[in-house]
Amino acid sequence: MMNERQLFADNPLDRYAIGDRSGLRTNADGSLDIHVQHENPGPERESNWLPAPAGSFHVFLRLYWPRQSALTGDWTPPPLRRTDVS
Repeated sequence: MMNERQLFADNPLDRYAIGDRSGLRTNADGSLDIHVQHENPGPERESNWLPAPAGSFHVFLRLYWPRQSALTGDWTPPPLRRTDVS
């Protein structure tokens, strides 16, 4: 997670990225929700929280050894969606 100056954004978890070794929780159907937000989403969602600064920020996706479909544009990552989760 980068701030508006493209520097790591300080946060209470010292978490600047989420990856396959981040201890993420999947949903019952196998899907994955990542909460990119400033406020802590609560203890039940904190494992999937990528803390964001209060102001502007940048999100980057890095693919290591991507499949050919990602290189050709046949696959694109799902978009970020704004949700109202209480």
